[in-house]
Amino acid sequence: MSEETKPQATLDPSLLELLVCPVSHGPLSYDAKANELISKEAGLAFPVRDGIPIMLPEEARKLSS
Repeated sequence: MSEETKPQATLDPSLLELLVCPVSHGPLSYDAKANELISKEAGLAFPVRDGIPIMLPEEARKLSS
C-alpha cells in the first residue's frame, strides 16, 4: 500500500490538551486534513505519523506567512 492510499491514524484529542510547541511553548492546534499540529506562535507545522506527533523542530514544516 502506498503512503497516499494508506489510512492515517488520527490524533488522540486528550493528547492535544497535554502538548505544547517545543519551540515557543505555546498552544498547538490539530489540522486533521494535513495531519499536522500547528504552532501559530512559532510558524511551524509538526507532522503526525501513525497517530504519533513528531515534535522535533527539524521535522517541522515552516508555515507560509
